[in-house]
Amino acid sequence: MSKKTNTAPPEKTTAKVYNFCGKKKMILGIFIAVAAALILGIVIRGVNFAIEFKGGTILTYSYTGDIDTHAVEDSVKTIVSDPFTVRTGEDINTGGKQFTISFTSESGFNADKQAELTTLLKETFAENQLTDTESNDVNPTTGREFFIKCLIAIIFAAVLVIIYIAVRFRKIGGWSAGICSVFALFHDLIAALAASILFGFEFNSNTVAVILTILGYSINNTIVIYDRIRENRKLMPKASLNELINTGCSQSLTRSIRTSLTTIVTMLVITIVAVIMGYTSLLTFSVPLMAGLISGTYSSLFVAPVTWSWWKSKKGKAKAKA
Repeated sequence: MSKKTNTAPPEKTTAKVYNFCGKKKMILGIFIAVAAALILGIVIRGVNFAIEFKGGTILTYSYTGDIDTHAVEDSVKTIVSDPFTVRTGEDINTGGKQFTISFTSESGFNADKQAELTTLLKETFAENQLTDTESNDVNPTTGREFFIKCLIAIIFAAVLVIIYIAVRFRKIGGWSAGICSVFALFHDLIAALAASILFGFEFNSNTVAVILTILGYSINNTIVIYDRIRENRKLMPKASLNELINTGCSQSLTRSIRTSLTTIVTMLVITIVAVIMGYTSLLTFSVPLMAGLISGTYSSLFVAPVTWSWWKSKKGKAKAKA
């Protein structure tokens, strides 16, 4: 008795298909709003570069007991006119309590002013037995070199992304897909920088880490969606590009949201803990990263594929006229 072989075709996806390609005006409006937020933030608040990029002075003091950082800030304001930050922590070697005062200054902090500030702090917080343990002047040249190297790394990464996508997805529009994915990355970086500036955070090494992290997350999401579009080309050979994009993005919608939501919720928890415990330095990483991840989830589903659709549509119309 022969065994019957099941030759039924593979089951088609039951995912609801949304019209992503019909949201071009919405996408343009959101991009303009994000860019406007960044520009307004720069105009109103300005870009507050951290000491490692602008140069300045870091003063470290050890102390005993408990100390109010707001009271320290009030004392420092009477002598230091430049923007400054006060952070508390522990000495790694001794385990004792310490706080640092860092402020940006092109000319540095001369010995007389440092002595004046130290005397004032010791008199104001006499019960805490303050001791000046370290004083460092930061050269802005090193920070600028680091910043330039980061920009070069980002540009180099963008070029590699375009080449990689062009080669891997050459059968569905390679180069144009790669350029549109980089445009989406640019959208995400604008969102992260806008959040950082609007919240008044300084541009520091945490900001650079946020930029590099967002690049990794966003391009991964975009490539997953492009890969789904390429697979659908084989399953739906007669479908238009818009149909492929709508189907691919609809199939990837739940996966993209769940993947990003895990990290976003983690960053939200870190942000809440940092606010409650007073670890404000963590906020310069967690808040912009949340904004960038939210933007990355949106841009990988809308900006990159829909902009690609618009590009191919314009190119097709130009060829038809020719």
